[in-house]
Amino acid sequence: MTLIRPFAGLRPAVNSADAVIAPPYDVLNSSEARAQCVGKPWSFLHVFKAEIDLPENTDPYDAAVYKKSAENFSRMIAEGVLVQDQSPCYYGYRLKMGEHVQTGIAAAASVAAYDAERIKKHEFTRPAKEDDRVRQIDALSAQTGPVFLVYRANQIVDGILADVAAGTPDMDVTADSGVQHSLWVIRNEAQIATITETFEAMDALYVADGHHRSAAASRVAAARKVANPAHTGDEAYNYFLSVIFPHDQMFILDYNRVIRDLNGLSANALLARIGESFDVEISDEPVHPERATTFGMYLDGSWYALSIRDELIPQHDPVARLDVSLLADNLIEPLLGISDPRRDARIDFVGGIRGLAELEKRVNSGEMAVAFSMFATSMDDLMAVADSGNVMPPKSTWFEPKLADGVVSHLID
Repeated sequence: MTLIRPFAGLRPAVNSADAVIAPPYDVLNSSEARAQCVGKPWSFLHVFKAEIDLPENTDPYDAAVYKKSAENFSRMIAEGVLVQDQSPCYYGYRLKMGEHVQTGIAAAASVAAYDAERIKKHEFTRPAKEDDRVRQIDALSAQTGPVFLVYRANQIVDGILADVAAGTPDMDVTADSGVQHSLWVIRNEAQIATITETFEAMDALYVADGHHRSAAASRVAAARKVANPAHTGDEAYNYFLSVIFPHDQMFILDYNRVIRDLNGLSANALLARIGESFDVEISDEPVHPERATTFGMYLDGSWYALSIRDELIPQHDPVARLDVSLLADNLIEPLLGISDPRRDARIDFVGGIRGLAELEKRVNSGEMAVAFSMFATSMDDLMAVADSGNVMPPKSTWFEPKLADGVVSHLID
């Protein structure tokens, strides 16, 4: 069983992609998805947000939603909106957002490698979201949303992808977000063999985004193995849909923090306490940290630049030395009293794509009392944590641009 393998993808028919592809399932809520689908009967939102085709206020986890999802998916196939390639292929997949470009490969990744931690995780999953993905995959007998994986940049793979991307794409669509999605079908047998062999020689792949999808794929594979007395390990359900990018093309944005109250402290008292562990300077401008171990803070109408003292940085601990950990361990938990950011309603997280103005807005409105701007976690840090067998604190990374759903799907029957 290889680390990755080609597969016969299910893709939008020629000239249909613009009407089909949609943002990832967890980017829009039900109301937003319903509004975005007006006049778009073939949008993939009808597949992974099927509650929009049921009465309003339908629970997204109701059994009727998964049934409707399967009906919509089957209808798109029956009507020729989605067409399956006749033979196993790889797919070059390029994302372009402004000046940023990243080119990866869509492939079926091994569940066994994931279970053996050769495909490495860096965060925990939430049971409800994982269960939802299991039910979705089972209902469709397909994986329709890719797991975003990363490989350490490799000249052979990168060279093949560069050659492939020099040709005319089989799909080229600019989404409503402004991100350009381009896809090339790789049918050349020599290229397919080289890609498979080169990945097989790699030590590991890393989950960047899609932890719930990969965990769900593992659970579905385990259940189908038990239910299949003729199981061989070669069945499609033993692999999961992925798009794999080289680590040096990743674009990770900051993931900022906002806190609802000051835990009983005044602004001046909080500043004094922060000064015990950080160097603090008031700033005339919003603070967007330019290096690790520095932070911005917006408090009481003013911006401050914070720099943690060197002696407080545990350099040999890949998790504790992360900026998100340093801020949590030296400020958010001891001073603001938030020890479980996964569950504490007093903290919220703001993706860097929204900018520092969003932090000011949340505080100035009175909704939040203080905001912290972060330096983006690096891909090297993510891989170091995963290689150590640990996980990162919640909301440590914000990857842009996002993969679209509906570009290519992996049937597992």
